[in-house]
Amino acid sequence: MITNRVLGSVLLGVNEQVNCDDCISAFGSAGSFSAGIHGRKTLTPNLSLLAGIAYTQYGEGGYNVTSAPIGAFALRYDFVDWGSSRPFFDIGTILSPFEKVRYTRSYTTSLGPVSVTGETTSENYGVYGRAGWISRLSPRDEVAASVEVWQLWQRVKGYSDPTVAFNPFNASIADGTDRTNLVKVGGQWTHLFGSNIEANINGGWVQSFATHSGIVATVTGDGTIVPTIGNQGWFEYGGRVGFRINKGWVADLFLNGTAGPQPVGNTIHGGVGLRFSY
Repeated sequence: MITNRVLGSVLLGVNEQVNCDDCISAFGSAGSFSAGIHGRKTLTPNLSLLAGIAYTQYGEGGYNVTSAPIGAFALRYDFVDWGSSRPFFDIGTILSPFEKVRYTRSYTTSLGPVSVTGETTSENYGVYGRAGWISRLSPRDEVAASVEVWQLWQRVKGYSDPTVAFNPFNASIADGTDRTNLVKVGGQWTHLFGSNIEANINGGWVQSFATHSGIVATVTGDGTIVPTIGNQGWFEYGGRVGFRINKGWVADLFLNGTAGPQPVGNTIHGGVGLRFSY
């Protein structure tokens, strides 16, 4: 759920200014493979639409998402008529239906280790609201601070262990939904160096709460097992360097990641993009 949200946030301009020209960007990233397009469109002087789509593949710690489309869109209301220092608000969603996933389960018996990998499908959805304050310190500098509240769902379709030569504790997993809620407090700074180089850094602390797993397993010899998911905190970070190669065209290098204890852990996703502003 967290990796899906981090990758989806790129589609909502997490590495870009809060207020800037209309643009569209094509990008690709590694660490977790992702490729897609995203952009923003001014609807009124105060209201903008941010949206994007991507195809991703990622995995860690026993799970592997082999195919996942991600779509995201949000509305941003920026009180531009208040002057250079003003509030802004976002409301949006990240959608990732039709994911193909593999889950690996490993355990040790008196006769040796066992590792089995089951295949199924899943769906990830998230909605959020964001309230922040933006300040134009100079024609070259924009800083912003904000608070975000998220609710995430991950629905997994039921599956069973595949048939293998030795698996005394065979497991069958029913359909179920995991849920979590997040609060993120963060900030960002965008600066123009000279006339050709843009730079952005962003980051924030994230805390999960009211986390719940709806995945129930039936294991031979052990009966029904209901897992628990604890709440935790971690740091999220990102950055971008853009090179203005021609009027309206910018080549971007960017990265995003997490830093904290497992199961979120330390991750990094880096990529390149080509952006056209108009």
